[in-house]
Amino acid sequence: MIQKELLDVLACPDDKSELDQGNGKLICKKCKRVFKIEDGIPIMLPKDF
Repeated sequence: MIQKELLDVLACPDDKSELDQGNGKLICKKCKRVFKIEDGIPIMLPKDF
């Protein structure tokens, strides 16, 4: 689970939109892309990486 303070500053690397947290994942509010959280660290690489 990501702390609220960190979630407030994180954004989708593709479209810079806000993220929601659910079921151990972060979900972009705009494009609906899902990012895994591993050991408390969000894995948020852009699509082109």
